[in-house]
Amino acid sequence: MITIDKLTKKFPHKTKSGANRDKTAVDELSLSIGPGEIFGLLGPNGAGKTTTIRMLTMQTRPTSGRILYAGQELATHGALLKSAIGVVPQHVNFDQDLTVGENLELHARLHHMARPERQARIQELLAYMELADVVNDGVRRLSGGMKRRLLIARALIHRPRILFMDEPTVALDPQVRRRIWELIRQMAKDGVTVFLTTHYIEEAESLCDRVAILNRGRLVALDTPAAFCDQLGRFTVEWDGASGREYHFFAEQHEAATFAGEQQAAGGILIRPTNLEDVFIELTGRKEGI
Repeated sequence: MITIDKLTKKFPHKTKSGANRDKTAVDELSLSIGPGEIFGLLGPNGAGKTTTIRMLTMQTRPTSGRILYAGQELATHGALLKSAIGVVPQHVNFDQDLTVGENLELHARLHHMARPERQARIQELLAYMELADVVNDGVRRLSGGMKRRLLIARALIHRPRILFMDEPTVALDPQVRRRIWELIRQMAKDGVTVFLTTHYIEEAESLCDRVAILNRGRLVALDTPAAFCDQLGRFTVEWDGASGREYHFFAEQHEAATFAGEQQAAGGILIRPTNLEDVFIELTGRKEGI
């Protein structure tokens, strides 16, 4: 569905000495994403996640490289492919003076949907996102979770085959986050390819079929969350070391238990399953968001 081939983005940059240099935000990124896949992009701040999303959604032109949707190149078929893409931004950007229904109506008109089609689609999405009871309410009155669901409904109004979601559950409470997760899974079951970025690594671990990890603009690793953990070691021993919390990874639980038994002098010793955050830190040296 999505093929990215040596995608690169450079920005003009002035050094401390005043010299002009190009700064590479994304460096020859190559990957493929299948139809109906939930694909996660992780990386520390400044890794190139936002720039990648902006290039994939035609908000920023690549310096070099290619983007193909279902075999068609974005650079030459942009107008045609735009109808295949939906975008859920990180920040709420509705017309605050309109109601829920009016916002969906406006977006449907922008996609040149005929009146019978857009009315049917709006009713379908209101039910799908559980927003029918607030269709006549102003956007300002909505809770954070409702606004996030409305963003998703708006992005789906024209039936895109690919949905880009930038931090889809940022600033939401755990219950609402789980509801959004359910919606994302359902969209993938309905055949929509979902490409998301998130600072919540447990979100990527729970949702994504595969995860790509970027660091300083380059692809560091790409695999399923489970395969990442298997490669690092399925069991983690952590304890209070001389310079802070320390970690060691093992393929088998009995190996972890043996090692932990040898660290009895250490405080706060714990054996637990390895998670995607462990992988992320090992590969990038930094926690997400730092």
